[in-house]
Amino acid sequence: MAQKKILMIVGDYVEDYEAMVPFQILTMVGHTVHTVCPGKEAGDSVKTAIHDFEGDQTYSEKPGHNFGVNTDFSTVSPGDYDGLVLPGGRAPEYLRLDQRLLDIVREFADTGKPIASICHGQQILVAAGVLKGKLCTAYPAVKPDIVAAGAIWGEVNETFSNAFVDNNLVTAAAWPGHPEWMRKFLEVLGSTIEP
Repeated sequence: MAQKKILMIVGDYVEDYEAMVPFQILTMVGHTVHTVCPGKEAGDSVKTAIHDFEGDQTYSEKPGHNFGVNTDFSTVSPGDYDGLVLPGGRAPEYLRLDQRLLDIVREFADTGKPIASICHGQQILVAAGVLKGKLCTAYPAVKPDIVAAGAIWGEVNETFSNAFVDNNLVTAAAWPGHPEWMRKFLEVLGSTIEP
């Protein structure tokens, strides 16, 4: 399998599993993952939050781990990457205010490079204006934003374990969807795992 170079955009209070698990999966299959955060440099870290589904009206939130930033955001050039990963959590709510970040996302979308976005990561896609006409899912509380952006809503299953693909875009609702979300992203990347 040819090694790919993936960009992952994170920020403080990114969802723990949605950053750590994709980073580990993509690294395990031989890809290089550059993690970046506006305002942070290589060697810094972001705090994560663990979101869980415990029978409340919405997810609960607990402190997570520190997640390493290994590349300077200021040096990122989308042309150097084969794909983009946007984890969820609370970070996308404020990351979507960063104009350079939105320009980077638009460049990935405009060039048709694979984009994997999960949970609240789709708030960044909405702010970047790249969802019109796309089949997309997200954490259900983000549905009004997705629909208002002109996307076609992909219905979340009972276990939050499904994912949707629309050309270069792979989306899932939450971390229980990691197996399907990452499998589909690897397929869109053209990656194969040898038995």
